[in-house]
Amino acid sequence: MNAAFPLIFEKDRPGRKGFSLPPCDVPLKPLEELLPQECLRKSRLDLPRLSEVDVVRHYTALSRRNYGVDSGFYPLGSCTMKYNPKINEDVAALAGFASIHPLQGDPTYQGALELLYNMEQCLKEITGMERYSFQTVAGAHGELTGLLIILAYHRSRGEKRNRVLIPDSAHGTNPATVTMTGCEVLQLPSNDKGLVDTATLKAHLDEKTAALMLTNPNTLGLFEKDILEISRLVHEAGGLLYYDGANLNAIMGHCRPGDMGFDVVHLNLHKTFSTPHGSGGPGSGPLGVTARLESFLPYPVTAKDGDRFFLDYQRPRSIGKVHSFFGNFGVVVKAYTYIRMMGARGLKQASDDAVLNANYLLNCLKDIYHVPYRGPCKHEFVLSAKLQKKRGAGAGDIAKALLDYGLHPPTVYFPLIVEEALMIEPTETENKETLDHFVEALKEIAAEIETDPVKIKGAPYSTPVRRLDEVLAARKPVVRWKKEP
Repeated sequence: MNAAFPLIFEKDRPGRKGFSLPPCDVPLKPLEELLPQECLRKSRLDLPRLSEVDVVRHYTALSRRNYGVDSGFYPLGSCTMKYNPKINEDVAALAGFASIHPLQGDPTYQGALELLYNMEQCLKEITGMERYSFQTVAGAHGELTGLLIILAYHRSRGEKRNRVLIPDSAHGTNPATVTMTGCEVLQLPSNDKGLVDTATLKAHLDEKTAALMLTNPNTLGLFEKDILEISRLVHEAGGLLYYDGANLNAIMGHCRPGDMGFDVVHLNLHKTFSTPHGSGGPGSGPLGVTARLESFLPYPVTAKDGDRFFLDYQRPRSIGKVHSFFGNFGVVVKAYTYIRMMGARGLKQASDDAVLNANYLLNCLKDIYHVPYRGPCKHEFVLSAKLQKKRGAGAGDIAKALLDYGLHPPTVYFPLIVEEALMIEPTETENKETLDHFVEALKEIAAEIETDPVKIKGAPYSTPVRRLDEVLAARKPVVRWKKEP
């Protein structure tokens, strides 16, 4: 930090403190008599000495340097950084939700169990699955749990299937998750339209195939139009179909993974159903399965007996727990609030608007940046800055330059099958004025690359911290402050 914004340690002043307490009138023994010697500090606790107002102003000023969906456009492809309605926070803060603990006994938190039960009914309707577990606390956690269920299912049938097929455009967590389960990854090349090639898929299906992992629409923002044929081929080979729900925001109310033939679905409540993520809060990745896999879900699951709700632990075929109790409950409360507020018609409209916004941006930018896969997109799309790269500045430089316009960059260099990728997802919560500002910024940056690419390679110029050495930061990160000797 520079002199205009010193570290809080550099604001230290002898004699200052942020509290004022009256003298203690209760006789106390010396600490040496109250605590073992090994628990006593041998040196001074080196904290800055500051007044309360100094501390408040310091951290308030730091908070103004943060960027999030409340402060600006956040078009991260594949992340669905939509605006989070504040009513979600109000409901999650209700004492009946915020002040309970799962060990206090289910008679005392019937309302929380009812919410989980009702949320499951909503997700079943939205996705076409039979049952859900809320223990999984993120998308990748859902992937791992889903694959463990798939493997348990195959073992129960006496089959030793250990190969999982994944398209080359898949999220990076997919192959990582497969590796964690001890299975073999088989990558399928996309066809010239950016979709799964059914002939290639058929050629790689055999008795070792445990599952095919798909995102639909896929990571390129394209809908897998052959999904019913894909499902038939996988099931005829004895495998199962896994749905990565990262892109559900594109299809809510229009089609369901269950109707496409998927056997396992993970959702990202913190994406599709508007709860903060990306350093804005914890995630939730509930996992849904079809009837034949229901018995393998982690225990407990929420159940109902008459008017009473309870946690069902009596599940002998379950793969066991994958998280304490029933996951990140507060996130489920926020997502349930969003679903109830929107209703079926509202959720469908959200998908409509997300697709509309993405196609508007794509059509505004298609003549400036290369479009590797032509045609209408769903909720997101991928551009290539390879033409700009040839002129001296690539996707990473464009991302840095966007910061000077007050805009968060899109996802860059992903998916890997697109050279100099710019992956853009506007979501449904952005208005036309914001989208137009984003378009004009990208056009101006492209024009600047034509005349002065060196200037773009030096961006950003207006941020508190200029361009960092990203390689050094990744290999030798400095994550704590040390006082100069």
